[in-house]
Amino acid sequence: MGDKAHAQHPGAAGRAVTADHPASVRNVVLVGHSGSGKTTLVEALALTAGAVNRAGRVEDGATISDYDEIEHRQQRSVQLSLVPLEWGGCKINLLDTPGYADFVGELRAGLRAADAALFVVSAAQEADAVDGASRMVWEECAAVGMPRAIVVTHLETARTGFDELTGVCARIFGGDDPDAVLPLYLPQYGPQQADGHAPVTGLVGLLTQKIFDYSSGERKETPPDDTQTPMLEEARGRLIEGIIAESEDETLMDRYLGGEEIDLKTLIDDLEKAVARGTFHPVLAAAPATNGAKAGLGTVELLELITGGFPTPLEGDPPTVTTPDGRPGPQIGCDPKGPLVAEVVKTASDPYVGRISLVRLFSGTLRPDDTVHVSGHGLADRGHEDHDVDERIGALSAPFGKQQRPLPHAIAGDLACVAKLSRAETGDTLSAKDEPLLMEPWAMPDPLLPLAIHAHSKADEDKLSQGLARLVAEDPTMRLEQNQDTHQVVLWCLGEAHADVALERLRKRYGVQVDVVPHKVSLRETFGGSSAGRGRHVKQSGGHGQYAICEIDVDPLPPGSGIEFVDKVVGGAVPRQFIPSVEKGVRAQAARGVAAGYPLVDVRITLRDGKAHSVDSSDAAFQTAGALALREAASDTRINLLEPVAELQVLVSDEYVGPVMSDLSGRRGRVIGTEQTAGSRTLVRAEVPELEIGRYAVDLRSISHGTGRFSRSYARHEAMPQQVADRMREQGADNA
Repeated sequence: MGDKAHAQHPGAAGRAVTADHPASVRNVVLVGHSGSGKTTLVEALALTAGAVNRAGRVEDGATISDYDEIEHRQQRSVQLSLVPLEWGGCKINLLDTPGYADFVGELRAGLRAADAALFVVSAAQEADAVDGASRMVWEECAAVGMPRAIVVTHLETARTGFDELTGVCARIFGGDDPDAVLPLYLPQYGPQQADGHAPVTGLVGLLTQKIFDYSSGERKETPPDDTQTPMLEEARGRLIEGIIAESEDETLMDRYLGGEEIDLKTLIDDLEKAVARGTFHPVLAAAPATNGAKAGLGTVELLELITGGFPTPLEGDPPTVTTPDGRPGPQIGCDPKGPLVAEVVKTASDPYVGRISLVRLFSGTLRPDDTVHVSGHGLADRGHEDHDVDERIGALSAPFGKQQRPLPHAIAGDLACVAKLSRAETGDTLSAKDEPLLMEPWAMPDPLLPLAIHAHSKADEDKLSQGLARLVAEDPTMRLEQNQDTHQVVLWCLGEAHADVALERLRKRYGVQVDVVPHKVSLRETFGGSSAGRGRHVKQSGGHGQYAICEIDVDPLPPGSGIEFVDKVVGGAVPRQFIPSVEKGVRAQAARGVAAGYPLVDVRITLRDGKAHSVDSSDAAFQTAGALALREAASDTRINLLEPVAELQVLVSDEYVGPVMSDLSGRRGRVIGTEQTAGSRTLVRAEVPELEIGRYAVDLRSISHGTGRFSRSYARHEAMPQQVADRMREQGADNA
């Protein structure tokens, strides 16, 4: 890795980096807290690899920092970005992910496309250096055996020392085996400055015991002096023991403890194998280049780790595929000559090119103008329809900032952007048109923050439907709902920042102005006791008149019974042909509500008597009479308002169980049980009125410091407290 003799192989600036064999590809996702320095690290690696010059630009003037205009305004990453580099004969696809929790869908896409992960930890973020979200992602990577390394940034403004922060990472990420998280290098510090900080001028390689000095702007190797040797020995011994503990050679530990000097090549080979297996996680330090330096501190070492220690796509488990109708598919491998299997991991829109799909190829080779089969992804419940169509793709390209550089082809294991896939959405599978296949989509977080909107003007109303369709096509973590009860258009988002980005994209990208309105929950009404009503609709105004009289009884029913209509008319008081008219009238009135404008449920309506006229009675007249009778019955008894109650399952770290349960009680919730789960977490089950959890996605994040997750499902409607009901009636009257 960085301790090996290294030779720089920069990628030529301004051209696309291509891969000719999966063995030369490395797909790496960067994970870390917002502000940890992921994007800055990508830029530093690009400079060292020769993809950009010292000004951060290439021959065509593009920069990695040519972000989406929304990212400029929000001053943070909100989407997954791909930066391909070339180093040591390898193509490195760096996947930079947003660190903010609202954009975890972009992180999930990056994890899906990658074969290894770099966890970026900032020494300047003392309290949040390793946040709860990063811990959970680490555990997810561990569950699937994804190789991981840790990069410490911001040492120049460190609030936490490198040794201390490495210990924090070992404790949190290492768990039961803290010796699986150890530094490969120690920072070398220069003289202390006036602000109290000592600048990091180089790195000390623990295996080779060489100093890699960056103070001159170039990386130079020197031997350590006598004052540094004692500091190195302890850290070096622990690193060697950690590497040997993961070695496949079971005799190595005994030989080492017996005093044998293990040769450097054996240690490096075992280190690389342990990293690739995901059982050892090296810690490195990195910083961007300053004062015209050719390479940022630690970037050479990090690139060598990626090319030497991270696995190739050939080493990953091939995905399981089926046919679109669910039959088992062929066993695939990472073979450029195999059947085409690729997955859309991100969808974006370009105002000039149109829809651009970032795809990860798992098998086969993709070329411009190929015709592929697009298979759906099973997210119809979020407004993403299933697909089963053939499409001809356009150009293949590799992104660099806002630039798209043409690619002649893309092979198994690689990533590429595909133009003109008008039907494909994130999560879809691309395969050969004569051999359609389907991959199981990855798990997406459930959007739980509602954003109710309506078009700002008639012109916007005409464009809203298309704009929303394009918006949800790009973002599978967003759910579009057309609520039939409240007649609202609702975008379900992951948080407030996610909602802000959605609104800005509608406005800037799709030219649709919308207004945000209060989100309504689906309330119901029911009778609090038995009642009776008489509906009389008699009018005479020349020609045929209108004549219908009906008498009904209304009785409450158990929850969930709906509307029950019973005919008990005797003697033909209401002709048989008009009884369905009465039922239609009372059901229509029940749907409109009888008190506050919410649908009436859980009552039995019994038609017991009435009168008709041989000439003037009609279907319309008896519908009106039935509605009047129900309204009169409602005026003579108490009408209860029913609110929907959700069952919540909240997964939270043990230390936050108390605050979470207290908060749920303050929301009129009832805790119905707790359950201890793995990883020092507790699952809290509670029933909470939906009126009280509109912002729970935001509030839980605050209460649990980002470690809490929850799911919700509809349980039932039940009567709400009188004071709440009075308030909702007033709101219903205002909206009438």
